[in-house]
Order: sequence, then structure tokens, then C-alpha cells
Amino acid sequence: MKLHWSPKSPFVRKVLVCAHELGCVEAITLERSVAAMRVPNERLMQDNPLSKIPTLVLEHGGRLFDSRVICEYLDDRFDGQLFPRAPGLRWDALRWQAFGDGALDLLVLWRNERERDVPSDPLCDAFVLKTNAVIAQLEREAPALAGAPFAVGHIAIGCALGYLDYRFAAREWRASAPALADWFADVSARPSFAATVPADG
Repeated sequence: MKLHWSPKSPFVRKVLVCAHELGCVEAITLERSVAAMRVPNERLMQDNPLSKIPTLVLEHGGRLFDSRVICEYLDDRFDGQLFPRAPGLRWDALRWQAFGDGALDLLVLWRNERERDVPSDPLCDAFVLKTNAVIAQLEREAPALAGAPFAVGHIAIGCALGYLDYRFAAREWRASAPALADWFADVSARPSFAATVPADG
């Protein structure tokens, strides 16, 4: 399998964390692919017309788009437990995955706006408000996260918090969310997260 990859992408990181947890990372060849909003990548578009990463190219030539689809495919193919079968656990995991992915969408949009020549102050204020609300909600849910079996939702939220640290290092969210900070420290110590820390270059 071939994965269109960037060391900075939080959604790629989510896929790679899953691959490490499933023990299948050696089955994946990484192809460095730049996916910039303003400059479509023609090579990447041969595998994904949306010019987005992660994109997984399968051995038989099939293509899978979006971290959610790729993670579930890997979990199914390698007999994992990252997508629980029991209804209660499953819906918690999928909800947390959606929450983590939504937080990442928010943070990516915020970073893009911040990089504009003249960022919109009202839009950036809205991103701050939403990010603070996300952290407050996750702080309330930290005990449930800590008590649930490790699954795809934990990975998505861990990647979102990691991206917050990476792109918005000046934000000191831990002071207002001590339980979430403790949970994130435990998740970050897992080998799968340690092996996929975002990096420049």
C-alpha cells in the first residue's frame, strides 16, 4: 500500500497512529505529497482528484480518501479493535472521532486564515471562541475518555490536541483543562503517538 503523506498533516498522523497501533505500518510505503489549498498537486490528483491527503493507494489499484475511511479500512483488514463492535462503545468512539476531526477542521481553517496577508479579526475571534469551547467540553469528558478502551476517537482527539500544540504553541490550554492535560500526556506517551510527532521539513 502507498500513502500520500506529509509530516505536518494531522489527518495523516491519525492514519499513521492507527497503523502503528495495528502493527501494520511496515506494510505502508510513504510518498511525500504537498497538498496546498492554492496550488493543486497534479501528481496527487492522479490518485485523488480532490488533491487532499491522506490518500491510500491499495495493492489492486483502488484508492481510499479521508482519514476516517482509511483508518476503518486498516482496522478491518488487520483485525483491529480501534472501531469497537459493541454498540455503546462504538458510538462513543465514532462520536469522539467526529469531535476530534471537527476540531482539526477548525484549527486548520484558523491557521489558513491566520496566514492571510490581512486576517479577518471577526473570523479569528470566532475560531478562538470555538476552540475554547472544544477544550472546555473535552475537559468535562476527560474522565470518560480515560475510562474507555483506546479506540479511534482517542486517536482523533489526541491528534487534534497535538496539532493545537504544534500550530498554536502560544495557547496555554492546559491550565484551564488539567484533567484533559493529564489524559493527553498519557496518550502522547504511547509509542504510536511518539513515533508520529509533527515535524517541519
